[in-house]
Amino acid sequence: MNEHRWIRVTAVENLPLREGRAVLLGDRELAIFNLGDRVLATDNTCPHQGGPLCDGIVTGDSVVCPLHAWKVNLESGDVERPAIGKDRCVATYPTRVEDGIVSVGVPVEHTGGSDGASAPASTLEAA
Repeated sequence: MNEHRWIRVTAVENLPLREGRAVLLGDRELAIFNLGDRVLATDNTCPHQGGPLCDGIVTGDSVVCPLHAWKVNLESGDVERPAIGKDRCVATYPTRVEDGIVSVGVPVEHTGGSDGASAPASTLEAA
């Protein structure tokens, strides 16, 4: 069983509809996407050449990397396009919205280790 620590990230109103934003949680940079009916989170790095997924174009449940147009599914992290990239993927993270605040579940080992220490404060980068 994967144990997660929930980290409050930002108010959902700070995430424009069908756009991504970069969030730094400790030493890990995530991309948070507001799809309207849900918020999804992935690592912010495209598996091709490290492009910032938060700056990509959201289409359906996917994002198109702004560097070389690799298409990544935001729910599964699977590369949908091109065919040569289908063996690669991006880590995804559970999210929840409570009282208008978006929280992301990160594995305990990424939030300060097994001693239960909390992660450093997260920041949402300005657009």
